Amino acid sequence: MPPLYHYVRRQLRPRNHLAGLRRRNILVAVAFCFCLFYFLDSFKSPTESELLERHMNSGPPLHPFTLMKSSVDWGSIEYRHPPQKQLRHLPKPPKRSSLPSIQHRFKKEFSEARRTREERRKTVLQLTRKCWDSYRTYAWKQDALLPLSRRGTDQFSGWAATLVDSLDTLWLMGLRDEFDEAVAAVAEIDFGNSSSPLVNIFETNIRYLGGLMAAYELSKRDVLLHKAVELGDLIYGGFNTENRMPVDMINIDAAKEGSGLMVEPTVVSASPGTLTLELARLSQLTGDPKYFDAITPIIDLFYRGQNQTALPGLFPMYVSMLREDVTTGSTFTLGGGADSIYEYFPKLHALLGGGEPRLATLTRGFMHAAKRHLFFRPMIPDNDDMLISGNVNVDQAGVAHLDPETEHLACFIGGTFALAGRLLSSDEDVEVGARLTRGCVYAYRSFPTGMMPERLTMVPCLGKTKKPCAWDEQKWKTETEKQPDYKPHLPRGFTTAKDPRYILRPEAIESVFYMWRITGEAEWQDAAWDMFQAVAKGTATELGSAAVLDVTVANPKLPQDDYMESFWIAETLKYFYLVFSPPDLISLDEYVLNTEAHPFRLQR
Repeated sequence: MPPLYHYVRRQLRPRNHLAGLRRRNILVAVAFCFCLFYFLDSFKSPTESELLERHMNSGPPLHPFTLMKSSVDWGSIEYRHPPQKQLRHLPKPPKRSSLPSIQHRFKKEFSEARRTREERRKTVLQLTRKCWDSYRTYAWKQDALLPLSRRGTDQFSGWAATLVDSLDTLWLMGLRDEFDEAVAAVAEIDFGNSSSPLVNIFETNIRYLGGLMAAYELSKRDVLLHKAVELGDLIYGGFNTENRMPVDMINIDAAKEGSGLMVEPTVVSASPGTLTLELARLSQLTGDPKYFDAITPIIDLFYRGQNQTALPGLFPMYVSMLREDVTTGSTFTLGGGADSIYEYFPKLHALLGGGEPRLATLTRGFMHAAKRHLFFRPMIPDNDDMLISGNVNVDQAGVAHLDPETEHLACFIGGTFALAGRLLSSDEDVEVGARLTRGCVYAYRSFPTGMMPERLTMVPCLGKTKKPCAWDEQKWKTETEKQPDYKPHLPRGFTTAKDPRYILRPEAIESVFYMWRITGEAEWQDAAWDMFQAVAKGTATELGSAAVLDVTVANPKLPQDDYMESFWIAETLKYFYLVFSPPDLISLDEYVLNTEAHPFRLQR
């Protein structure tokens, strides 16, 4: 029996028979209440499988749909530059146990913590529903909502980017009616016609293809896989080039003819490097090796060149698929233009079950180089232990020069380091990931609006160790006044905010999500709630949410930009929701998320 039972029994020990009966009744009542409380308090939140099963067993789609095939059968086009006859197949992964467990083993959740978490989860859900309803009313089947002017706009080929990008978010949040209505709209998308003559292969891959496959994996709606194959075949057509390297922009009219596409001389490294995860997963889902075969030359190229660059381990921001050159260049960053190529090395390693050893090598190589060259400890008044990811320029003499500017896009790296640290059994790298994530959380909390600017600069400490970095007020002022865009109102520790916007980006909450799921430390849920309250308030409009033009000044009404990115629902709000959901909803031991937060189930 519980210890409380014996305590109460001693206190109510009877002095006579009748008193004993009365006290025994009290004892039974107290014991019953205690056991009931104990039972309710230990009641576990629904598991991921239970949550998803509620949707899976809830009957046919609530909105009928008719599959409309696209006007172009991209899979039947004869290419001028076909692949080799002998296609390379997906590697056979070693035993599942070869990949270590990623997610923290969470203990029983008590009632007070559960109530707080559930209240926060519901608050995120309410905002998501508001944004979705606004999109549905004013921008249905268009790429994005313009919340201030109450209309929609097309940015990515006119294939309803927000709708497709949001599918798995709707499913995970239990918005079943909205999900099925959206699926009915997806069934009508014509991937043979585009609102633009050029199709961005990177955005099409991560938002559309990733969104379709993830929604199919969760819901098993066959129409979603059918449309994913249509779109995957269009992306596959982007490899119809003389050297079988992908283009950056697909000329849709030329692609229809199959006569061959021209590879651009220079592209950002993230463009080809972020095609790998989705196309590998499409091969897994369909059993067709052609998609994986298409990306293996990309992996080969980056693997061969990794140690031949000016900063061995890292790749220059710009590469050439035309010349098959990923080594020439002097600018290195983990921010925009390069970010997701590094994110995909460990994630593809996980998706393939460790069956491609070169991905572990690529991961270790970039992590070692980033720690050595890109990460710095900023000088801040309270000496908090954190890291910031900067940029490096290598001069003609081969000397690397740190540029201590970072951007919101680079905030993904904390979560990637923690994930890779678990995959490669490196506790040190998990801790590096935590320090990087704290750097971005610090930036959010430092500005008066509670939001981090798109781009900012700080003063580096002399070393990267955990030893105290003494605050030097005069040095900070001197460095700040040197800046051409000097702003005297910036918080102490920040020397510039070259781009003061917050454009609904997810990278900081993404890393907070990973740190929470990997470590189970409460600081990350607290940080997430602080961040959510700030962005929800600052971006609020009558309809949906809008980007903020300047987060460095706290005005009663913040200046806003008339745009709601598709990744606001697809990523940012989804990550907030997952932080406050039962931790086995999209467990990191069961799923890998693409760079647009679309979950792909790991192979067992």
